[in-house]
Amino acid sequence: MNQDSDFSLLVRQVRSGDDSAAEELVRRYEPLIRREVRMRIEDERLNRAFDSMDVSQSVLASFFVRAAIGEYDLERADQLVRLLVVMARNKLASRARQERRLRRDVRRVAVVSHVALEQVADPQPSASEMLSRQELLERMREALSADERQIADLRSEGLGWERIAAELGGSAQARRMQLSRGIERASRQLGLEE
Repeated sequence: MNQDSDFSLLVRQVRSGDDSAAEELVRRYEPLIRREVRMRIEDERLNRAFDSMDVSQSVLASFFVRAAIGEYDLERADQLVRLLVVMARNKLASRARQERRLRRDVRRVAVVSHVALEQVADPQPSASEMLSRQELLERMREALSADERQIADLRSEGLGWERIAAELGGSAQARRMQLSRGIERASRQLGLEE
């Protein structure tokens, strides 16, 4: 029970924007995400195009934004583990499809020595370099409609779906779907979902 209450506190702190809680969550769960990605990359050529850290950063960026907006109802650590694993698998599949498109087809990349690869710096900034978590959250909130932002604010305060529906009208399921669709739309606009 103590472990569940510690986890609930961590999730509440992450939702409220506590950077130390976010760092703790990354420390605990990033190795799991990276391991999942490394185990699932079957084509060595994909390893040359991106690595587990790239996918992990993308997963965590999406998670933090969506958690802060209130999309997830996580009560136990095992629920978070399942969520992060599914997100990692989906992000990996999306990256693999992206790399296999004709103009970036990794199957056409010639094998290059590891020494040569280590000398090439990645010109793309990492997700953490492009935007801080707070800036990303603000951009996500701006992409939501006024109604969706209101629902997100109530979720951030810890209100359940039934209470939100009682306050704003409609059903709990309708309000949950309204926010979920808004988050999906905003995520596509911001490039969080490939």
